[in-house]
Amino acid sequence: MKENNNMVGVIGAGTMGSGIAQLAAVSGCNVIMFDANPTATYNAREKIKKTFETLVQKNKIAEKDAHSALSRMKIGNSLQDLSPCDIVIEAVVEDLTIKKELFKNLEEICKSSSLLATNTSSISITSIASACKNPGRVIGIHFFNPAPVMPLVEVIQGLATNEEITTKAVEIINSWGKITVLAKDTPGFIVNRVARPFYGEAIRIYEEGIADFITIDWAMKEIGGFRMGPFELMDFIGNDVNYKVTETVWQQFFFDPRYKPSLTQKRLFEAGFWGKKAGKGYYDYSEGAKNTEPVKDEKKGRQIFMRILAMLINEAYEALYYRIATREDLEIAMTKGVNYPKGLIQWGDEIELGAILKILEELQSTYKEERYRPSVLLKNTVLK
Repeated sequence: MKENNNMVGVIGAGTMGSGIAQLAAVSGCNVIMFDANPTATYNAREKIKKTFETLVQKNKIAEKDAHSALSRMKIGNSLQDLSPCDIVIEAVVEDLTIKKELFKNLEEICKSSSLLATNTSSISITSIASACKNPGRVIGIHFFNPAPVMPLVEVIQGLATNEEITTKAVEIINSWGKITVLAKDTPGFIVNRVARPFYGEAIRIYEEGIADFITIDWAMKEIGGFRMGPFELMDFIGNDVNYKVTETVWQQFFFDPRYKPSLTQKRLFEAGFWGKKAGKGYYDYSEGAKNTEPVKDEKKGRQIFMRILAMLINEAYEALYYRIATREDLEIAMTKGVNYPKGLIQWGDEIELGAILKILEELQSTYKEERYRPSVLLKNTVLK
């Protein structure tokens, strides 16, 4: 394994922070991991050590490389210990006030050439960077969970981010074996924006009494070819996380009905039914629990799949229309970031966009809601 010249600081020893630290160390970087809770940092390093032991047993990594990677991971006792780092990536709680204070301090501590990055999934990079005297050095580098495994990383420029910082960030993350896409600093960036209907429309279908959780999941997997259904995936991600991202995107889009959260998910959030990690979510994960079987009605399943897919394709066209990313990066983001069977724009072309537009227009006519308004770009493409 080659040594990497970059010294990497990681702030936050939770799942994302420890995953990023592990990735950087395996990629040959010297890593300093810091968390305000020293116990969390120690526990994270021990967890990474056990992960390496498992990977060695499975012949996924050579024992000497595992030892070498672990030896490159140090625990910082304070933010001051991050001063020599070439790049610092924060993965702390999704709270703008906390992040702004953190970046204000980092700017004073780190050398002027250091790249300051946030792993935020839903907060504006521009807002975070505004706390700094030189916001040009701040950038979004959004990993997906688990960071060592998921191939996609969204790189997001704030309004003030310098081009050389963006180039440097892309070079570093690519050198770690990841696939990078560039996204505009808008709510949800690419994946967390475009994927919202996968969850939101599925919940809407449930709330209308059309089908239950497991039947909707069955339709999306069996007919749509998705690896996981929306309710399975929300339980896997965590309904606390998924709900908060949905709420944040909705608020940041000035309460656009397209992104409106559901009461169903809000109640699960309030009850602490956060999914697998809590033992209960849309499904019951307690020992001996038996969930219902899906209703395998091909016709109804097809209708469910097409309704959700139409909303997803529409959102992809909306993101392209507003130049959130290039068409290529939009397609890469959805296939590599959330494992969609194919890119949504390609999918629309294969099905025939006129059919997608018809579904959206029928939904809008039925519900009289802006939620279902077709993208201008989608309509213009059909009319060409």
